[in-house]
Amino acid sequence: QVQLVESGGGLVQPGGSLRLSCAASGFTFSRYAMSWYRQAPGKERGLVAVIISDGSTNYAESVKGRFTISRDNAKNTVYLQMNSLKPEDTAVYFCNAVGNRVAYWGQGTQVTVSS
Repeated sequence: QVQLVESGGGLVQPGGSLRLSCAASGFTFSRYAMSWYRQAPGKERGLVAVIISDGSTNYAESVKGRFTISRDNAKNTVYLQMNSLKPEDTAVYFCNAVGNRVAYWGQGTQVTVSS
């Protein structure tokens, strides 16, 4: 059974940091492209960052220089380090796995940036 379980969300002040984790199971993690998406209230879900199997990364323009995606294939886990957080980063963050013609989603974790 495939599972993607996000953790690490919460309430943080503007300028603060959070690290999200996504623990994967039920598929060959190392062969999948792993991504983080986010969805704010009333808005569409959008790509935040992606890391493919060879470690290459790509980021949305709005988070470049502030967020870092990484993966640990030994732990079947993908991370999103978020620094210099802004109120507009407030959203539910979702983990996504793509490969072998299938896509999987986690349940999401709430990130709220507010003073």
